[in-house]
Amino acid sequence: MKTGDFDDVRLHVVTGKGGTGKTTVAAALAMALATDGKRVLLVEVEGRQGISGVFDVPRLGDDEVQVATGPGGGQVMALSVDPKAALLEYLQMFYKLGLAGGMLERFGVIDFATTIAPGLRDVLLIGKVYEAVRRRPSRRGTRSPHLYDAVVLDAPPTGRVGQFLGVNHAMSGLAKMGPIKNQADAITAMLQSSQTVVHLVTLLEEMPVQETVEAATELRGLSLPLGSVIINQEVAPPVSEHTLALLGADNFDAEPLTVDLGAVGLRVGPRMVRGLTQTGVDLTQRLALQDRERQTLAGLDLPTYHLPLVPGGMDAGGLLELSATVTDQGAAV
Repeated sequence: MKTGDFDDVRLHVVTGKGGTGKTTVAAALAMALATDGKRVLLVEVEGRQGISGVFDVPRLGDDEVQVATGPGGGQVMALSVDPKAALLEYLQMFYKLGLAGGMLERFGVIDFATTIAPGLRDVLLIGKVYEAVRRRPSRRGTRSPHLYDAVVLDAPPTGRVGQFLGVNHAMSGLAKMGPIKNQADAITAMLQSSQTVVHLVTLLEEMPVQETVEAATELRGLSLPLGSVIINQEVAPPVSEHTLALLGADNFDAEPLTVDLGAVGLRVGPRMVRGLTQTGVDLTQRLALQDRERQTLAGLDLPTYHLPLVPGGMDAGGLLELSATVTDQGAAV
């Protein structure tokens, strides 16, 4: 794995099985990218307000707001895309409906359109991301030709991400021509270009790893460029290899442990020794599972990044730790 694997990438799509921490990873990646004055936009499209929870800020809306400052004075902006608002904006942009768009919403037409045509809904959602990637600064003479140096998309889970990103396929039965079809074509061209990568977040557990492998196959079939596998909440061995080998042995002798605990003044009983021993055995089994799942992921032949399990849950300090880890491993420079 080399530093700067994704130097030229402008759109980082982050997906993963539910419960793998993809929103937290997307936030850490955005923080890592927002270095030395760079501006990064972090976008969510599922309406879960996961980003506001990670950064402990008020609920996000249609306006882009700053949620964090990156290393060296960079900015992390954030946005939660609402499909109804995106459709109203689309109608105004292409059809100049103005107040009529508001009337359509009052009569439930907007809800009907975004519910009955999920392909249209996805085009509208990712269309906002497409616009943000392409947007240029309003003032001349700025350092970058684009308003945002990078955009990070907290995408739907792996079970739905192929459908979400495969907008052309989803729209094939809905629009054969016109501005919607043109927008879908432009979005697909961006998603399949070198400007975009899809990162797969997983835990070293059987079901998340299997879903990651299946998602990688699906995304490759859609000609979408894969970026990396990001292993989240990886458990590091807290004891030496020698100790792990002793715990994993069938003939583990608990007597030396009993003596050592008594030597430091603890009241040692059989229950304590059995509990400590079982905890050690559980740890060896967990580490063995991690090793097996790493081998499965290695078969994807993708750059792999490792994020540690942060004790005590995620807070601002934990997010900074993950961001620094992402940077140190070369996923963002």
